[in-house]
Amino acid sequence: NISRVDFSQPKQDVTTYFDQIDFDKLPNSFVIKCNHGCKWQYIIKDKEAFIQNKRLFDMVKQNMTGWLEQDYSFWCGFELNYRNIEPKILIEPLIRENINKEIEKINVYCFKGIPEIFVQFYGRTNDGMSIFDKKFNNIDDFFNFPERKIYINADEKIIERLNSISKLSAELSKEFDFVRIDWMICQNKIWFEEFTFTPYSGFHRIDIKDWNLKLGNMIEI
Repeated sequence: NISRVDFSQPKQDVTTYFDQIDFDKLPNSFVIKCNHGCKWQYIIKDKEAFIQNKRLFDMVKQNMTGWLEQDYSFWCGFELNYRNIEPKILIEPLIRENINKEIEKINVYCFKGIPEIFVQFYGRTNDGMSIFDKKFNNIDDFFNFPERKIYINADEKIIERLNSISKLSAELSKEFDFVRIDWMICQNKIWFEEFTFTPYSGFHRIDIKDWNLKLGNMIEI
């Protein structure tokens, strides 16, 4: 709701945030990122080597501080849900030993707490995908990147996983008219990624007119 966005919010002094990190308490490998944007992150595989490499350390500090001062809501689109997020630095353990290893990602489009569409991506660079309805039937591709489309019917293993993700998504999305909830499959576990309120910044084309109408009718305005 644009009317609720506080455009007068004063900027915070974030210049000391990076210096407050206690690296002694961190694991040997981790991901350091900002919480109020997209792709503002660094993967640190070896903590001691990172700290000893002054040039790399200073570059990460400078870039992280610069990102903290940015307003991502107009960075590459029009995503006002980022506007009032209090900028912070988040540090999480690195769960993939091989960051080049292919993983599965599942995006769940939820309307009023009901998971309606499941988009399953395959590969590190999302080089293939399958789309399922809420009954886990494979449905037509309604995005404009058909080169990524691969048809995989939901077998017993996939259905079991989608069932678990569906229940979790329903619980997390029940307070929102619409939200896409993103999940990652790694080490045979389901990992929550994020809430996405404006997929593709709201500008991604849907080539099939019927799907424009179907998706639009799922949102109660």
